[in-house]
Amino acid sequence: MSSKPLHFLTIAEASELLRSRALSAVELTEHLLARIEAVDPTVNSYLLVTAERALDDARSADAAIAKGEGGPLCGIPVALKDIYDTAGIRTTSGSHLHADRVPAADSVCAARLREAGTVLLGKLQTHEFA
Repeated sequence: MSSKPLHFLTIAEASELLRSRALSAVELTEHLLARIEAVDPTVNSYLLVTAERALDDARSADAAIAKGEGGPLCGIPVALKDIYDTAGIRTTSGSHLHADRVPAADSVCAARLREAGTVLLGKLQTHEFA
């Protein structure tokens, strides 16, 4: 495995480690969630961290990879700007007017990433109605 810290892996490097099973999606996700917890209070990039969902997504990705399924993004952690609707997860578009808005369906972008097997870490801050 790479001597580089996991949070500095490129998507290609992480994907290769996941496919070879030298690294699990759960391990990668746990590392990144810990990194978010350590760094985000200073940088304030996350509006919402979806840790439980991320770990569920990671377990599903690991199961798919073990069966030889899933494409190059399967198990790759991602975060979405808070302008993209995510089913069952609050989407505010950076506005207090939408503070309690929870969409019933994913945006096309979120749906495609979910279908690809990515792991949603959370929603990122954005300017109001960007």
